[in-house]
Amino acid sequence: MAARDPEATKARIFEAAVAEFARHGIAGARIDRIAAEAKANKQLIYAYYGNKGELFASVLEKKMLDLAISVPVDPDDVEGWIDRLLDYHAAHPELLRLLFWEGMEYGTAELPHEAERQAHYARKVAAVRDAQERGVVTTAIPAPDLLFLLVAMANWAVVVPQMKRILVDDADRLRDSIKKAARRVVEG
Repeated sequence: MAARDPEATKARIFEAAVAEFARHGIAGARIDRIAAEAKANKQLIYAYYGNKGELFASVLEKKMLDLAISVPVDPDDVEGWIDRLLDYHAAHPELLRLLFWEGMEYGTAELPHEAERQAHYARKVAAVRDAQERGVVTTAIPAPDLLFLLVAMANWAVVVPQMKRILVDDADRLRDSIKKAARRVVEG
């Protein structure tokens, strides 16, 4: 009989949950499918993560933390940051899918762990505000709005790939256009 490895089981559950939620959203995801894919007992999922909503919140929180660590906001090098953000999302499209599903299912209602999410974004806004105070980035647009606009430009092609396919015949040109637009936005 194989030895039990709770951390390996949690990791398999997590990865299966990422795939399931990215594919089906919160409402459409099924704990049965996550358990089958993870080769884990359903009761373990509930024991480790709580209900389906809490599992989704944990998955999204960890994925957002990975992005924050991998691609910190860098207003001193907006074009480089946009490049890194585009590369990250190309390699990890599931994060934007998870955020899209969250938006579809929660709308403007309060999110689970919203205070933590606000703190997460406050750190990013602080980096933009610092760059504004140092004169690196325009003050014509408030820091939270500026961050939102930059992220939206970088993320939209991954969120709606069908529009990108229909509208854009050259992905490299689009990348360059996004970087130019980002530079112009931060320059004011």
